[in-house]
Amino acid sequence: MPAPKNTFKAALRSNRPHMGCWVGLASHYAAEITGTAGFDWLLIDGEHAPNDLRSISDQVGILQASDSDIVVRLPNGDPDLIKQMLDAGVQSLLIPMVESAEQARDLVRAVRYPPHGIRGVGYALGRASRFAAIPDYLKTADQEICLLVQIESKKGLESLDDILAVEGVDGVFIGPADLSVDLGYAPTADAPEIHAIILDALDRIHAAGCAAGILTLDKKFIQTCIKHNARFVAVGIDVLTLANGLRALASEAKEVANAR
Repeated sequence: MPAPKNTFKAALRSNRPHMGCWVGLASHYAAEITGTAGFDWLLIDGEHAPNDLRSISDQVGILQASDSDIVVRLPNGDPDLIKQMLDAGVQSLLIPMVESAEQARDLVRAVRYPPHGIRGVGYALGRASRFAAIPDYLKTADQEICLLVQIESKKGLESLDDILAVEGVDGVFIGPADLSVDLGYAPTADAPEIHAIILDALDRIHAAGCAAGILTLDKKFIQTCIKHNARFVAVGIDVLTLANGLRALASEAKEVANAR
């Protein structure tokens, strides 16, 4: 029996945009609710949300029962943390602030078993192998891991072509807010100059045969990014959806109270 098929990785090879949402509430119960929404993919954020290995593992376990593919963003590219997440059953990882081909090559090695990488062989303890119920896991795991790297700085953007040449990088995600700030613009990333830079990057990623990704809440820009070959597109953040919904509800309630 081989490792489970990574449907997210397979979807990136198609021409259909894969539409997703950020999961940052750090709650397995909230994640379970998000899993019923119908998104193609969900990203559990371990960089800016208050998540750790255990909370992410709990959310992964819950979301594996949903129809949404699971991606986890780590706080950094620490090989030990990557190893733990892969053993916990995560097959698609997004690593932030990648700025060089050397860094990308190190990440590729971190998600692969020897002799092609440095991932520790302890899969029998984890969900990844269904606790040693998958006899061929060691032989088949590498091909089902999806490595996504995040470009979000001037240095990373300057190294984009070199990063795209690294075998084993499945997708490149453009982080618009950090990139915008690093280039001297507002974190809203809505300046025309930033949009032009992002779209050029998306085109270059696609031309290199790699999957391009983006997070934006701007509906018009979402459509433009898709036209420029973005293949995994996050269109919302659960934290903002909850916060904005509650604020609107509170405002409406006060209007009703004041109208009496």
